[in-house]
Amino acid sequence: MKTTVFMGPGKVELRDLDKPTVEKDDDVVIKVVRACVCGSDLWAYRGISHKPSNSLNGGHEALGIVDSVGKNITTVKPGDFVIAPFTHGCGKCAACLAGYEGSCLSHQDNFSSGCQGEYVRFQHAEWALVKIPGQPEDYSEEMLNSLLSLSDVMATGYHAARTANVKSGDTTVVVGDGAVGLCGVIAAKMRGAKQIIAMSRHEDRQKLATEFGATEIVAERGEDAVKKVMELTHNQGADSVLECVGTELSTDTALKVARPGATVGRVGLPHVPKMDVTAPFGKNIALAGGPASVTTYDKAVLLKAVLDGDIHPGKVFTKKFKLDDINYAYKAMADRKTIKSIIVMK
Repeated sequence: MKTTVFMGPGKVELRDLDKPTVEKDDDVVIKVVRACVCGSDLWAYRGISHKPSNSLNGGHEALGIVDSVGKNITTVKPGDFVIAPFTHGCGKCAACLAGYEGSCLSHQDNFSSGCQGEYVRFQHAEWALVKIPGQPEDYSEEMLNSLLSLSDVMATGYHAARTANVKSGDTTVVVGDGAVGLCGVIAAKMRGAKQIIAMSRHEDRQKLATEFGATEIVAERGEDAVKKVMELTHNQGADSVLECVGTELSTDTALKVARPGATVGRVGLPHVPKMDVTAPFGKNIALAGGPASVTTYDKAVLLKAVLDGDIHPGKVFTKKFKLDDINYAYKAMADRKTIKSIIVMK
């Protein structure tokens, strides 16, 4: 089968590898129909973080058809159309039962990889996979895009809103205008935020944020951005903040725009080696967040919202690529020529 291999900063390429097989009783092998490139994939591609050359791609988002199943799998069967979340919760431990399967206690190998290929082995699949009614051909391209977003970015945006405790009437700030931040705008609106301030410097992302429910856009950065948010909130600050980047600047901004007693939901993969917690302590700011509860949110609210046409998170996919053009898909995101690249297998 063809799959993506990381060659080094600025380059991924396809290799022919053996098709994965069921190795454990709770495995499922999935034929991938749609995959995509995540912002977290770009840290190594841009040379910001280290990843060994000639290593399997970190792709962790997929829609697919179940190809084969282990003997302990009862919830799906070959031929089923499924969302493959990037988390693999068991559904039974204390973390999963509390709705935090991104931190599942039952196993260490909780996260997907290798999804940017024709087939992928999905571990601990009994509870984690999300079955979609029908088959891919039953859906429009736009709907398939939105369904794919439920494997990560829409659920991660929702996780930011949930852990930030966004509630009806809130003033909410969303830090980050990537796919997760834009989905965070959707989630904040779903949870009843009245004022949604999206931080974005890019016109295409500003327009999409507004379409998704943002009431104001802040294009400034750093202290200028903080000053603008304070003006928009009558110098009170936000009731809830969604931090969707993970850099030192984005984290600092999130803490500074939060009002005393607010909660910051952090879902940007942290790239801050140390964090001074003096400031949030003085303001009584709660810090929450982490890997998203994809399966929980998809089954409870997000899949229905997409199928009913209430939300359209698939609009974050602004360029489509064939698997053979995978390096162009990465480069387009790295060069900010697309918000998020979708990979079509056929």
